[in-house]
Amino acid sequence: MAELVRFDAVEEETQRLPRNVEAEATFLGALLIDNRVAEDVQIKLRPEHFYEPLHGRIYEQALKLLDRNMVVTPVTLKPYFEADEAMKVLGGPSYLAKLTGDGAGLIGARDFADQIYDLALLRELVTVGRTLVDSALDTSETVDPKTQIEEAESALYRVSEGEAQEGGVKSFLAASTEALTNVERAFNSGGKVSGITTGLTDLNAKMGGLHKSDLLILAGRPGMGKTSLATNIAFNAANRYRRDMQDGIEPIDSLGAKTVFFSLEMSADQLATRILSEQAEISSEKLRMGAISRDEMHRLALASRELQDLPLFIDDTPALTIAALRTRARRLQRRSGINLIVVDYLQLLQGSGRANDNRVNEISEISRGLKTLAKELNCPVIALSQLSRQVESREDKRPQLSDLRESGSIEQDADIVMFIFRDEYYHLAVKPDDPDENSTEEQKAKYLAWETDHQSKVGKATVIVAKNRQGSTGNIQLSFLSEFTKFGDLAYGDAPDDY
Repeated sequence: MAELVRFDAVEEETQRLPRNVEAEATFLGALLIDNRVAEDVQIKLRPEHFYEPLHGRIYEQALKLLDRNMVVTPVTLKPYFEADEAMKVLGGPSYLAKLTGDGAGLIGARDFADQIYDLALLRELVTVGRTLVDSALDTSETVDPKTQIEEAESALYRVSEGEAQEGGVKSFLAASTEALTNVERAFNSGGKVSGITTGLTDLNAKMGGLHKSDLLILAGRPGMGKTSLATNIAFNAANRYRRDMQDGIEPIDSLGAKTVFFSLEMSADQLATRILSEQAEISSEKLRMGAISRDEMHRLALASRELQDLPLFIDDTPALTIAALRTRARRLQRRSGINLIVVDYLQLLQGSGRANDNRVNEISEISRGLKTLAKELNCPVIALSQLSRQVESREDKRPQLSDLRESGSIEQDADIVMFIFRDEYYHLAVKPDDPDENSTEEQKAKYLAWETDHQSKVGKATVIVAKNRQGSTGNIQLSFLSEFTKFGDLAYGDAPDDY
């Protein structure tokens, strides 16, 4: 065992925090003797997991040197700790040599690392428990018990994910490393996607995919196809993940994602019917009526069997509060590893109850909650939103940011705001009467001009990217399977196999 100096010689707390300083010292000694020890543990073990701050600094500096392909020994670490006050108390940089007193830690280095990590989680759990007790004892009128429960659940989630309170603070090295990883991901995908694929080539090209911690608002008037587009994106991301896993691609390298769809408007079976109808290319109206042929039934069964292991989860609980939605999303990420969240739609969520007398404040609370959720779970959140009726009163029906319904905070909190617009929908409203034998040549010419113009609009939709914090704005043309339009379905065409 390495020669150690006790850091906790004087114990002032009645109940000691969980720690094992000797295990930390022994692990560091093993790392200084054999640098390969870091290869197995550095993804999980971080400097803040060490109870003794000096040990955390030693480990952090060792990782920096290893990242530069340097050998880590007491000699190479010495220049970085000559002015360290805590090191001086222990006799100076010679303490580094003491850590390597014997190589006993080499045998169980991974076990020592696991124990350091587990004890760090227990210390954080103690901190959360103390904070929870102190908060619960505060009975002032300004205290909202539901908010305290939400904060406690969030804190426990962070502990379960191995994040200490200071885990939100990242060095520039950590942040830049993650940024380079995203750039490399985009490069490897042919310069198209650095996030999660939408499955739609032009949309991917515009946004680079769906990025971690982003809140994306997809808005439109009723009948524009918001739910259909969101369903397509959710399916494409989940299906890409399923295919990547079948091809042996590591989850971290997949352009897909396990996805959860919070459907506050449609039931789970209705949403599943829509997906199956799109994949089997059978209108959902025919499925509801049962008016399908034996061949169509066979296609439907094949689609259902092929998609039975699709990592797409549907929560159709009505009247969810933003707090309940965040709780369910955290639980799903912890249990199933979901990395994409879709909410249909924002205005059907409820706030905490305190702001219910003011709808604008309630919507503001919901939009902030969704952005917080995206950052907390480090995954994209797509929230559908209705638009105000003022769109209908304008001659130009194309939506704009000022049309977002009920609150300007939606625009403020969102990283990307997209509108979906179908010119075909409004063009039908100005359709002339069908010509007959009594129609004049002028009426026939007017109808022919309308029909020619209408054919250019059929089967097309425009996605207007009106706000994009990370890139440019502009319009994207999408096409959908026109055979569904007469039945009210909008199955957007998938991208090629290499999307």
